Amino acid sequence: MTDDRSGMSRRSLLGAAGVGALAAGAAGGYALGNTRDDVVPDTDSLPVDFDGRHQAGIVTPAQDRMYFVAFDMTSEKRDDLVALLREWTAAARKLVRGNDVGAFGAVGGSPFGPPEDTGEALGLPPSRLTLTIGFGPGLFEKDGEPRFGLGGLKPDHLTDLPAFSGDRLDPAISGGDIAIQACANDPQVAVHAVRNLVRIAFGRASVRYSQMGFGRTSSTSTAQSTPRNLLGFKDGTANIKAEDTKDVSDFVWARTGDGPDWHVDGTYLVARKIDMRIETWDRESLEGQESIIGRRKGSGGPVSGGDEFAKLDFKAKGKDGEPVIPEKSHVRLAHPDFNHGAKLLRRGYNFVDGSNGLGQLSAGLFFISYQRNPEQFVKVQRSLAGSQNDVLNEYIVHVSSGLFACPPGPGAKGFWGEVLFA
Repeated sequence: MTDDRSGMSRRSLLGAAGVGALAAGAAGGYALGNTRDDVVPDTDSLPVDFDGRHQAGIVTPAQDRMYFVAFDMTSEKRDDLVALLREWTAAARKLVRGNDVGAFGAVGGSPFGPPEDTGEALGLPPSRLTLTIGFGPGLFEKDGEPRFGLGGLKPDHLTDLPAFSGDRLDPAISGGDIAIQACANDPQVAVHAVRNLVRIAFGRASVRYSQMGFGRTSSTSTAQSTPRNLLGFKDGTANIKAEDTKDVSDFVWARTGDGPDWHVDGTYLVARKIDMRIETWDRESLEGQESIIGRRKGSGGPVSGGDEFAKLDFKAKGKDGEPVIPEKSHVRLAHPDFNHGAKLLRRGYNFVDGSNGLGQLSAGLFFISYQRNPEQFVKVQRSLAGSQNDVLNEYIVHVSSGLFACPPGPGAKGFWGEVLFA
């Protein structure tokens, strides 16, 4: 069942009769064995290529769901780290194709031991699952001492992000030796992938923290519409898109000379959990909300005029002589014009973690950005941070932070991070 050479996926467990019924009744959907010319495949469910020069899940069109997990290595053995990365990569190749990670039940596993795959994604399509890995500073050194024989290979830029005004970071949900971002259009597919990678890590690495997200808050392709965040505003209108090849090259992928050779064609991942004071925001007037953000809530267009993609006019003045786009508005302070041209590729997601002890929503944005140099993020965040800068800070607070160096793609036969151990 799980032998990739056979081309059979977990859907083969449905049996020949089930496949036939599925093929006959799933017109317009993803159906195994359906070759009818008049059936349009559901592209939201098809696989995304895993191998390549760059890792998938970065410029890949952002999926609807995300499950992010940070690990700490519990073993200090280099061989354990290498073996784990090899096993994770082998599993990831199967998972993104819609396969299980191992034998399940009577199909090939022993009934007297736990199945090799947890089974909750049986019968589900790949749902455009992507798995993206990054390495934190602690993987290279701990308490000033090198780890896993990686001394001298840590990029100079891979250090803990500086403290920003207004941060209330919880160490328990910050940092980590290794991060994995799972994105898919079906949350169960993303959870299944992470759950099985966690099982594989047993005895070598443990989960430090994890976060589920829904409703992407950025588009990473011009083919995607701009989504909304939990404040109700369109988010990421000016985000770098995959089709912006020059911006992607200039601001996302590491080049020769940027750092150690192993990181060429990689990038840096910044993860920040941002709590929102939802109830307080909901009592703010529409005019106040639009002034704080700098855009119209309905159309997404700038308050200076025009539709969503109109150029922001920072010089426009109102009848009172004040800038139409307030100087402390979010869009102005985050704009490249006021950050030495710095741009980020954002892949954030909304989250709701239930309610807190006061009956308020525990909700906000799990911010993820990819950049060639972490200083790009630092410049933007320094512009935004603090009560004297972005007025939006009255309604949000950053509670977790992490920085990870993402290696290049593993290639057709390689494994995640193989370039580190060459």
